[in-house]
Amino acid sequence: MDSTGVDSTGVDPTGVADPGFRRVLVVGTGALSVSFLPFWINWLGNTFPEMEKRVVLTRSARRFVSADAISALCARDVVTDDWNEAAPGATPHVDLARWPDLVLVHPATLHFLGRYALGLADTPLLCALQSTSALVGVAPSLPPGAQSNPVVRGHLEALRARPGVVVAPTVPAVSASTGEREDGGAMPLSELMGLCVGAYARARRAAEGDAV
Repeated sequence: MDSTGVDSTGVDPTGVADPGFRRVLVVGTGALSVSFLPFWINWLGNTFPEMEKRVVLTRSARRFVSADAISALCARDVVTDDWNEAAPGATPHVDLARWPDLVLVHPATLHFLGRYALGLADTPLLCALQSTSALVGVAPSLPPGAQSNPVVRGHLEALRARPGVVVAPTVPAVSASTGEREDGGAMPLSELMGLCVGAYARARRAAEGDAV
């Protein structure tokens, strides 16, 4: 990372007048760091006031963060990633797939990453992510030792190989379970946004080059 804290493959999103996205879907999964999500929703609103925001929380994420607080900050109801929460006749997986042009999964737990990488679609959100055309940015939050597991590494590599998916590197963070500093924390959402802005800009330049 450079002195701004933005990975060298991304950009500082605060310096971009038009990041290229109009509708962002923020997804929180059940890592403890999801408790900071209200801060990041507020940051998105202050940094990109014209950008529409929606939030999806997994059932495990709702143990660590207040849906009411997030709803107040984004001025929309928070969606729970559960088929049983959908109204009769509703198709939340279709809505969540079609509405955004950017999805930010922050944080993404080990369990969530495995299901996403394997192509599972057993919840509205996972079904949407397997079929959306939106750019998807993922910030893994991994327990101590997980990165040495070849299965976990395979899941991360599979996601990185997918077109339209940006997987952020983990960052050093103090583990709540061990009290030790481990390299498994979720990259700050601002930096994940920078990676996605950079990926979008590169894809747009490539498309313009092909059109010439």
